[in-house]
Amino acid sequence: MARLYKREKIWYIDYHYKGKRIRKRTGTSKKHAELTLIDLELKIARDELGFIKKDITIDSLIERFLEYNKTNNRVSTAKRYKAVMDHFQEFLIEKKSDIVMVSQVNEGTIEEYKSFRKNIYINPNGYKIKSDEDVTESTRKGARSRTINLEVGGIKYMLNLAVRWDYIKENPINGIKPLKEDDKKLFRFLTNEEIQQFLDHTPQHLYPIYFTLLHTGMRKAEIENLTWGDIKFKLRKIHICAKEDWNPKTGEREIPISDELLDVLNDYKSKQSSIKSKNNVFHLKNSGHSHNLLRRELIKIAKEAEIENFTQIHSLRHTFSSHLVMNGVDLPTVQKLLGHADIQTTMIYSHLAPNHLVESVNKLGY
Repeated sequence: MARLYKREKIWYIDYHYKGKRIRKRTGTSKKHAELTLIDLELKIARDELGFIKKDITIDSLIERFLEYNKTNNRVSTAKRYKAVMDHFQEFLIEKKSDIVMVSQVNEGTIEEYKSFRKNIYINPNGYKIKSDEDVTESTRKGARSRTINLEVGGIKYMLNLAVRWDYIKENPINGIKPLKEDDKKLFRFLTNEEIQQFLDHTPQHLYPIYFTLLHTGMRKAEIENLTWGDIKFKLRKIHICAKEDWNPKTGEREIPISDELLDVLNDYKSKQSSIKSKNNVFHLKNSGHSHNLLRRELIKIAKEAEIENFTQIHSLRHTFSSHLVMNGVDLPTVQKLLGHADIQTTMIYSHLAPNHLVESVNKLGY
């Protein structure tokens, strides 16, 4: 039952719809408020106020959403959304088996999903613990807040598309607030000694790849799509640019080639049987099992070199940028070299330049 009430000079309507309490401001006119109330009660009676247009099952919406992503987004983005939907469906099966239709999803559903993802427990054998028994802090393997926020963003994106596709009238989770990201994972980078250990244990056929990553800070997809035409030996630059089937994450950019990298690339080039500008430099793309090849080999090398807690290809990018900052390179320059769209992304390295601020104020000429 809807009701009118006045607070100071403003009239409001207070009503419940599908278990949710809603307060709506109407303005200073009582007459307008009364007309709005009548219209609202009619819409509630006809079920015209809610989110339903032509209801669809969540599984069917997810299926259409994933197909949409294959066509309209990058391959990496489509894979990320597929992982998000896998987590969401897992949650619905384990915790909310009564929710089948899109119209049943609301803010409460997503709040429960956030809790579900935050509190996953794994036993020593790698299996999920499905009860609260024998759970200790050491067994907790929940997703980090940033990951959960990105996943909720993916679900919200899907529901926005559902609005566009006329399955629902409006997105029921637009009011969801993100989690505070106070559990960010610290990035790992190699010390000078570890870099040498890593390269010393790198097999000859992989050496040019990891050496290039360490000296350019390229992303994994960028080195996989690097062609000989992208390497300007005379200009001593690498051009990260779009291909027919791939686009750089944050647009095109150029990376200078250091003396050491120039020697490695020239030596590697001299050993290739045929060089064409459109050929991939390192033959990593579309090689069947190559998706995690570099990471598997990196883990193996790190283990042999006795380098602890080093398991991600992206850590080579962190290593490149961290050493630039520690050697006095300013953050805007690092941003440009890394291809960060936002300087805030580059700011994660700011603490590595403790003398930067002191040196800056010492340059004052008065």
